[in-house]
Amino acid sequence: MTIRLAQEKDIPKIIDLLQQVLEVHAKIRPDIFISGTTKYSFEDVKEMLGVETKPIYVAVDEEDNVLGYAICEIKETPEDATNKVKFKQLYIDDLCVDEKARGQHVGKALFEYVKEEAKQMGCYEVTLAVWTGNDRAEAFYEGLGMKTKERIMEFIL
Repeated sequence: MTIRLAQEKDIPKIIDLLQQVLEVHAKIRPDIFISGTTKYSFEDVKEMLGVETKPIYVAVDEEDNVLGYAICEIKETPEDATNKVKFKQLYIDDLCVDEKARGQHVGKALFEYVKEEAKQMGCYEVTLAVWTGNDRAEAFYEGLGMKTKERIMEFIL
């Protein structure tokens, strides 16, 4: 397995994986997520490929088939945040491993790669969000050493 920056030829598989992630979320929160849709379109992903602050990493097999991805974004403390220490973080906007490749440590390899990239970029931390109810993902990230930083709470009217 190799991990590299995504290329335009990878977009169809990335879209397929985005659909897999959406279906997980739609089962957990059908009041928020619409089954059969994706977070990003082909054009959205294509546009991100050229943006240095929005790297997309893909794990590929020996035949260069995409097994999983990590869509990331470099974020910095806003200049007008007078009450926070200024630092840079690498936010994992979305991470998915193909259903057929799960259990082969693809997700762990992607996460470790993202951590190393973040260190090289001078980031203070790597962050991501997990929806409540996505117990498998939550356990996976905790197994990699991640800890809860903050929680967003809701009251549905």
